[in-house]
This record gives sequence, structure tokens and C-alpha cells, in this order.
Amino acid sequence: MRFPISLYVSMVGWLAGNKFRGVERFPLVLMLEPTHRCNLTCSGCGRIREYHDTLSQEMTLQECLTAIEEAKTPVVTITGGEPLLYSKISELVEETLARGKHIYFCTNGLLLEESLHLFKPSPHFTWNVHFDGTEPVHDAIIGRPGGFKKALAAVRAAKERGFRVSTNTTVFKESSVEDLASLFAQLTRAGVDGILVAPGFSYEEVVRDVFLTDKNEIVEKFREISTWGRKYPIISNPLYLEFVAGKRSLKCTPWGNPTRNPRGWKSPCYLITDTHYPTFAELMERTDWEHYASGADPRCAQCMVHCGFEPTIVRQMGIKDLWRMVKWNIDA
Repeated sequence: MRFPISLYVSMVGWLAGNKFRGVERFPLVLMLEPTHRCNLTCSGCGRIREYHDTLSQEMTLQECLTAIEEAKTPVVTITGGEPLLYSKISELVEETLARGKHIYFCTNGLLLEESLHLFKPSPHFTWNVHFDGTEPVHDAIIGRPGGFKKALAAVRAAKERGFRVSTNTTVFKESSVEDLASLFAQLTRAGVDGILVAPGFSYEEVVRDVFLTDKNEIVEKFREISTWGRKYPIISNPLYLEFVAGKRSLKCTPWGNPTRNPRGWKSPCYLITDTHYPTFAELMERTDWEHYASGADPRCAQCMVHCGFEPTIVRQMGIKDLWRMVKWNIDA
């Protein structure tokens, strides 16, 4: 299976409960950024540039747990920055799992192998290691020779210790489909449990033109990538991949993956920052969701990033699509 059955049970229960209560807008995944500190300065990263004045700050453990309790989502993505630099990271993971949540832990992998002893394998816990290409491409993007080898060695070490490991790949303007195929083949041989792939988003803070800023560029690359589900353990939603391949139309669900970081609750979404709110309730009540969901904001014009559109698929899924998703998960 592409995902643990417990994750499906948790998500279905969350969706059904909100529908029963008549809740129109609710999140699916909490994006928790306890720190923006990082040991890399990747060319396509907007976080270290957007929050350059507050990189030394981090959330307290209690602030992290409060955010988890406020959002109530069945899934928590722990990200950053590099979350392995967070001072209370082992405690955060332990407390999050104790609350019955599923964790996707996003890391660049450079500190992973030496940190494995701090954590225990669990079907509710998945390492999510970033790879943006084969070794020369990845190392050029992260600006660290040897970074690819170190991250891949950590992936293998984590698998040997019994952890679930997925990977995450951002497709940039200069990304070669052939290079991505070679990368995915290498990751498959390494035994990863899943591969996430999505187009990048053009952060205003990133000066270098590395992003796919034209939807036609995105569609051209993903027409081929979207057909790789049988060759590689791709866990990006197949209906979402149809969207980025130009075969399906979707509107954004900007509240689907809310972000909490040291500045507060980021509004309106994981990718765009207009303000930060101190509580989740204020984020939901004071953000003009209709404006962003409609695509009226010019900053949203070329965005096809998964955190906005995969929640739309989950919210709007009919019986036919649901059955297709069940088969897709089982047939991995």
C-alpha cells in the first residue's frame, strides 16, 4: 500500500466528522514550522529569505502542541527550515505521536543519519527527504557538494532501522524530465516507500528565475511525469497529477494546509504571506478565503502547487474517484 491503512482511517473519520457537523472549511494537514533555521541556502527556497530577520527564533514546545490541538488535523507535516535543528524536536515528535497524529517529517537529509537514534519507527511516522535531481543537479541546487550522497545514505540507514521513508521532489524550470526519471529509479532501488513530486512556486523573495512560471511549462513536464505511477512508487495524488498535466481543472483550497511558524498562523496559505495571526480561529475567521480560492489574486495565477489543490480533490471526490483512489493505494 502507498499509505498506511491507519492514515486512511484517520482521514476518512476526520472528513466524515466535519461533514456531519456541517463544517464548510476545515484543514486536512497542519504545516508546522517550529524553526526556519537551516543548514543550507537552496536556490529555490523562499523560507530562509522571507524570514531572514527571524531565523534565530523558534516556537516553544507548548506553542507547537497548542497549534496541533487548534488545527485538529489527522496529519502534521513537520517542516522548516531544517526541523532537525529545532531544540525540542524529539519531544515534539513523541508528543505529536502520543496524540494519535500522523507525521511527515520534512528534512534535507544532511543531519538525518546521525539523528536517527532520537526517534523510533512507527506506522504513524514517515521521514520525507528532499531530492531535486540526480547527484550533480541536486548538489548544484542546494549548493553543497556531497549533499546528495549524504542524504541518500541517510535514507538507506533509516530504512535499515525500520522507518518509513518517502521523498519529495520540486520540479523547476531547468529540471530535466530525463534526469527526474533517473532520480526516481535510483530512489526506487534505495527502497523508499513513496515519491512526492510537484511544481515549485515562484516566491517573490527568490531573485533567480528557477521556477515554472507558465502553466504550459508545468503541463509539458507533467504530461510525462504523470504516467510514471507504475514504474516508481509515486504517492502524489493521481488526480492531482492529472491536474498538473492539464487533464483536469481544479480550484485552490487555500485553508487545506494551514501553516504555523514562529511568527504565528501564516495567512493566507503556505506559499503566500500577507500577515500572521496569533490563533487558528483568527486565521480562519479573518482571512478572505473566497478571494484566494477564486484565483483572483494575481500571485495565484500560475500556482499549481499540491498543498492548495490536493485538498480540493479530497473535498470534492465522488464515488468514481474514491474507488479509483482505493485501487491506486492498494495496487502499489
